[in-house]
Amino acid sequence: MITTTNRAGLARAVLVALVALAGAASAFRALRPSWEVPLPTEENLPEERMQDFRDALYFPIREFLGGGNPYDPAVMFAHWPVRQNFNLYQPYHLVLHLPFALPDYRVGAVAFALACLVLLVVLSVMAAGRARLPLVAGTVVIGTLLVTSQVGKAQMYIGQVNPLVAVSVAGALVLRESNPRWASAALALAWLKPQFGLPLALLLFVRGNRRVALTGTAIAAAASLPVAALLVVRGGGIGEFVAVISRNLEWAAATGYGAVDSMTAQRIDLPAVFFRTTGWLPPAAELLALCGVLAVTALLARRLDRHEGGSEVADVVSCLGIVVALVHQPGDVLIAVPALVALAVLCWRRRAEAHWRWAGCAVLLLAVPFAHLHFVDTAVRSLFGARASVTLDGLAVVAAWLVLVVFAVRHTRRAT
Repeated sequence: MITTTNRAGLARAVLVALVALAGAASAFRALRPSWEVPLPTEENLPEERMQDFRDALYFPIREFLGGGNPYDPAVMFAHWPVRQNFNLYQPYHLVLHLPFALPDYRVGAVAFALACLVLLVVLSVMAAGRARLPLVAGTVVIGTLLVTSQVGKAQMYIGQVNPLVAVSVAGALVLRESNPRWASAALALAWLKPQFGLPLALLLFVRGNRRVALTGTAIAAAASLPVAALLVVRGGGIGEFVAVISRNLEWAAATGYGAVDSMTAQRIDLPAVFFRTTGWLPPAAELLALCGVLAVTALLARRLDRHEGGSEVADVVSCLGIVVALVHQPGDVLIAVPALVALAVLCWRRRAEAHWRWAGCAVLLLAVPFAHLHFVDTAVRSLFGARASVTLDGLAVVAAWLVLVVFAVRHTRRAT
């Protein structure tokens, strides 16, 4: 005899299975560009499919294996069919991702996209565990939403390393108290992109996890040192290597997609959003934003750590502080997924408390980059123009950080 409880359990199982099928379909669609992408040539440089895999992984590693310095924009543009310069990833990136650059381009692209998918699943497992949701059902639902969202699809569509960085940032935050050794290793991986590693290390240090911050940074430096030393020797000395890094920074700062004062960039950091919103950029805006945002974020996160229900908010504030303080793109909010899911569940459980609605508003604002799908972008462009389209995500992320700052101040005062 089937009881009401059994029927409810069966219904839940069927629903999870249907969501899993939807997730599998979304994952298949997200993976398709990796095997459909044409082989890179000078004629198809505007090709967006797997462009980050092409420009920031495959050909830079090939240049490194060939004896050159991939950090030099002139060298990369002269030798390979790339559209973007190779940004200042940690040198150990050139060895860590070596297996994806050894085979044929399309084989490497498919393998890398599959690795990104696996990492998104890992991120979903971390999110379900952090939010104390049923592990299997929670992972299926979060993973499906993630792969279907714009942020999730973009990782595999253009071949970004962000899934690895997101798992690393989340791991450092989750394990910083319970397992400092693994948290240090996670931070070392987060240093893969210095615009993640630097602010995360500073925030961990201020929040009291000094051993994690220092050890993780030291591991990243030690891992990069042999590769950097080889590049210095090849390039003719430290002076020339520094000159290459300077040229790299100058090139990145002048591009339409990377310049802080570009009206077409999709940057979501505070100075870039402020410029696209107002048309004005204060002097030393990027340095002021870096120092100011990190100082406010670190102070409030440290205070939140000492209050009940504050750790989830502190981690979301930390993730937002990282992407608001330094140059970042919309897909970089991926690092906040585990903490964001935990905060969303906490806000739902405490929805009767009025001041928690501020945190709920921040959760909704952070859903904007994930919901910014193609049809949404088309509608925004047709109604408000291209400038609004490239500013929407950044405006939502900056607003979410500001809302959580207000919440953190009120929450810590109420608990005092």
